[in-house]
Amino acid sequence: MNAEQLGRVQLQIMQVLWERGRASAREITDALNQSSDIAHSTVQTLLRQLEAKQAVAHDVEERTFVFYPLIQAEKVTRNATRELIDGIFDGSAAGLVAYLLEHEKIPRSELQQLRKLINGE
Repeated sequence: MNAEQLGRVQLQIMQVLWERGRASAREITDALNQSSDIAHSTVQTLLRQLEAKQAVAHDVEERTFVFYPLIQAEKVTRNATRELIDGIFDGSAAGLVAYLLEHEKIPRSELQQLRKLINGE
């Protein structure tokens, strides 16, 4: 399972499953519709695609498919980050960090956390 194979909405579906552990397609649709507008049929299609990619599986409970993740959030994050670093920053993690520091508005509290990580605290 390669993170680049997951689209934006597929990742949103995975986030719902990672948070809840298990959810029906209707529950996933309702969760996603709290922040955007997505059709239930679209969620069902994307869940079938995620099953084909072996990212999720389902059980049948009272005639309802209940989905659960087969891949961990950490693995997807690690793969996506590695692809970003390799593809955009020529393999340089420092290049990514420098870009973020130069071009993004990072709150002071997050900068303090970064300093602690850099200093090994």
